[in-house]
Amino acid sequence: MELAYIPSLSRGVIHLGPIPLRGYAFCIIIGVFVAVWLGNKRWIARGGRAGTVADIAVWAVPFGLLGGRLYHVITDYELYFSEGRDWVDAFKIWEGGLGIWGAIALGAVGAWIGCRRRGIPLPAYADAIAPGIALAQAIGRWGNWFNQELYGKPTNLPWALHITSSTDGRVPGYYHPTFLYESLWCIGVALLVIWADRRFKLGHGRAFALYVAAYCTGRGWIEYMRIDDAHHIFGVRLNVWTAIIVFVLAVTYMVVSAKKRPGREETVEPGATDDETESGGETAPGDAAESDAKAESDEKAEPDSAEVADEAGSAKKT
Repeated sequence: MELAYIPSLSRGVIHLGPIPLRGYAFCIIIGVFVAVWLGNKRWIARGGRAGTVADIAVWAVPFGLLGGRLYHVITDYELYFSEGRDWVDAFKIWEGGLGIWGAIALGAVGAWIGCRRRGIPLPAYADAIAPGIALAQAIGRWGNWFNQELYGKPTNLPWALHITSSTDGRVPGYYHPTFLYESLWCIGVALLVIWADRRFKLGHGRAFALYVAAYCTGRGWIEYMRIDDAHHIFGVRLNVWTAIIVFVLAVTYMVVSAKKRPGREETVEPGATDDETESGGETAPGDAAESDAKAESDEKAEPDSAEVADEAGSAKKT
């Protein structure tokens, strides 16, 4: 008898009349809002305008969702195109199945389009939103809990995940909650990037590269614990190979970028500094009225110089 475990929901969707409210979708939406909120605060601190992060996210988020789904469908094509499967299911994103690698890759394309339209350097934008993306992943992983998917090997630990569903080949039992491990790891990655960025003034995309490298490190060992079907290359899961390759690329970028472009960008958004200067130089209506009143009182208090001279002359004559 298990004394403690993480229970699984019997279903991941609640129907509000004819409208289905899916836990997986809610986790993604909440994660996006958190990423934009934190990214906006960091962007303003770097000297950018408020709202710019959200404007660019309008491009990045749809591209990221599309990229994440494409990566999943391509790497797990047999789930949708093999015998007995319905290819229409490939479009049912609410049932789970987003590959972070594709989401980041195609999301970067969307962000590049948004940055180009605003005349903003993509690396600076990526640095601002990096911790927010990690937090979005931490929240999004709970969508796997709602769907009872992507768990690890059997375990009797007190924090074991209790799987109750037997659909799609699942075997009810107690397993490592890899969704929880990755969620906690992503929170740690976000805190690491925020600390390193403040400590070392990372710029030119290096904060984003640090996020990528740190995430890949955790994804590598967590991937080894999973028991869901996956493609293998030389006996190693495909996502492990992807994590290794992306980690090497991220670290290489950090080293090369630090040598070629040390320091941090002085300007991240054209015109943002000018806007602050103009707003700082404007006088509020109340202040202007006070200044005018003070000037009038000064004029009344100080006698005219000509009048003073005439009074002095009259005094001499008498």
